[in-house]
Amino acid sequence: MVLVWFWSGACYLAGSQATATAQGGRRLRLEDLEKMALEGNPTLAQAAAVVRAAEGRRLQAGLYPNPVIGPIAEEVSPGPIIRYGEWGGFIEQRIVTAGKRKLSRQVFEHERSQAEATAQAQRYRVLNTVRSLYYEALAAERLVEVRTELVKIAGTAVKTSRELANVGQADQPDVLEVEIEAQRAEVGLEMARNDQLRVWRQLGAAVGRPSLEILPLEGSLEELPKLELESAMSVLFKESPELRAAEAGVARSEAALRRAGVEKIPDIIARGGVMYNRELLELGRRPVGREGFFEVAIQIPIFNRNQGAVAAAQAELERARLEVERRKLSLQARLAAAYREYQNSRLLAERYRTQILPRAQKAQQLLLSSFREMAAAYPQVLIAQRNWFQLQEEYVRAAVNVWRSAVEIQGLLLMGGLEAPSLGEMGGPAMGEGRRYGAAEEREERP
Repeated sequence: MVLVWFWSGACYLAGSQATATAQGGRRLRLEDLEKMALEGNPTLAQAAAVVRAAEGRRLQAGLYPNPVIGPIAEEVSPGPIIRYGEWGGFIEQRIVTAGKRKLSRQVFEHERSQAEATAQAQRYRVLNTVRSLYYEALAAERLVEVRTELVKIAGTAVKTSRELANVGQADQPDVLEVEIEAQRAEVGLEMARNDQLRVWRQLGAAVGRPSLEILPLEGSLEELPKLELESAMSVLFKESPELRAAEAGVARSEAALRRAGVEKIPDIIARGGVMYNRELLELGRRPVGREGFFEVAIQIPIFNRNQGAVAAAQAELERARLEVERRKLSLQARLAAAYREYQNSRLLAERYRTQILPRAQKAQQLLLSSFREMAAAYPQVLIAQRNWFQLQEEYVRAAVNVWRSAVEIQGLLLMGGLEAPSLGEMGGPAMGEGRRYGAAEEREERP
């Protein structure tokens, strides 16, 4: 029994090394998963389609109006003089004035800039989701290793306890307690495997490969990232696609206001054609013959000077300018929440690594020595053993929370790699907004 518990004190590191050796072969890197996502995630193709659609609208807005052609007939009467009147054809063209086509192109050029910001944001979303799930998968792999080793130890302890009970060196309550711990360890292992399967299914969905198999991962959770709030905020305000989209929205609204302002300037409608007049002249009784005609017209802006559209464009411009400020404040608030979670998780992980885990290991070793000398009760050793593994699990969870928060902060607070991108979201809530600000309040905090 003593040998069993002495061996288990350092089982976690040995178990991890043994598992890595046994698995061998190919290890999946974060770069491999990112490449899969860039090739297979359908939302990136959707984002590219949004850009192409915006480009199509820009192209369409600058095209010249098509001419109108058709037949024309006047004074159609079968009388002896009129003789079915005048027959011919015409062509009509609207001449666009005041640079309206150019201004329309500018409006949709800025819309294309918004679409490009959408595509850039979606790339961040996808990569951030993959990176976050990668670290979750690393943690799930580690937790499965911890639980596996615990099951092995518990199984050996059960076997040894029964043997000792058979020779009268262990009491029945001790055996039952060890058997209970073994059952709990087995349930914990199954739950850890289920969680690992869940993470890999989400990871497969994020990279566009639903059948992605569970493979050993290359990487480590121990080298925790170091972030500074001021630096992160500076990068966020400088590179955020959300701000870029909002600023493009201001430029678009300014162009739309200019376009609405010139709408009252009338276009010129020119119309002309050729006709053959069959009416007989008084002299000579011959047909009049070929005739030409033309018309030039404009619409007089008396009642409708596009004043309603101009007022709407002015209001939209004001909204767009305020949207830039709103997004800055929203980003600041969301970054504050994300950075708080990063700080708390890092503090917890560092404290576990440098203070709690070494003390727990030392306490376990002291109890093992006392038990060897028959100075400590068996349940005390059992409690120390359980505590040692639980603390390792809590450390892993704290470390993965650090990485998830760091991914979100370094990824400009954009998450949700399977949410469909659309240009329409630019005018609504920010891309990814609401998934972070306030979300940290709902997460369980471990003491």
